[in-house]
Amino acid sequence: MQALLTDQARLVMLVGLCSLLWTLESFIPLYRFRDSRVRHALPNVGLTVTLVITNLSLSFSSAFVAGFSVRNGIGLFSFLGLPSWAQIICGVLALDLFAYFAHVLLHKSWLGWQFHRVHHSENAVDVTTAFRQHPGETVWRILWLLAAIVLFGIPLWIVVLYLIFSGLNAELEHANIRLNLRIDRLLRLLLVTPNMHKVHHSRDQRETDSNYSNIFSLWDRLFGTYTSSINFPTLNYGLEGFDINERQTLRGLLKMPFVNYKRV
Repeated sequence: MQALLTDQARLVMLVGLCSLLWTLESFIPLYRFRDSRVRHALPNVGLTVTLVITNLSLSFSSAFVAGFSVRNGIGLFSFLGLPSWAQIICGVLALDLFAYFAHVLLHKSWLGWQFHRVHHSENAVDVTTAFRQHPGETVWRILWLLAAIVLFGIPLWIVVLYLIFSGLNAELEHANIRLNLRIDRLLRLLLVTPNMHKVHHSRDQRETDSNYSNIFSLWDRLFGTYTSSINFPTLNYGLEGFDINERQTLRGLLKMPFVNYKRV
């Protein structure tokens, strides 16, 4: 178990699933992209590298905060005296709830949107979109992760377990693969599925401002941000005004939060 929670093991799992989904996208694609998949993926790969570097650079913060909280009896888990199995369930749910809050605020705040639109400016969503994230957004999400750890007193091994599930599900929900609609509807009673998340990448802001959940779909249902409607023939990814080539390069994506482009 301990071997599966190392940074190296997590990286291997993410690369392995990404490779599998990239292959499946060739055989059962949801959409046939007009441009080269490799050329389209290159800026996303560049952002993936910055994402890994940022996470590794700040990984000490999660370890320190989790260790300090557990050792000093800080957080609700310590107060309630929960057994390990209950800590796993409640810890994963708590971290996922805070990820939902972090995501909503990325959309609803001006500064958050400046960084998060790097992710939403993608006009051809596939598995590489999962890690198309500006380092500034990564720091924001880590801060919310730390807040959940302190409030609930979540042990580090549960945090790492959640991050593994979160990363793998992020790849799956962005993958450009065609799924059986009945299976998708059944799975989304509990989980965020690829079809459910694709709506969130719509150019129509009414659809973009829905389906914020990370792993568990219940948060959108609970807070009234869930939409079940999907019309793939008319679904259009991306943001108006961000399709031009210079804004889709790695350089353009990295500087995007610091340029006051109008939100359309």
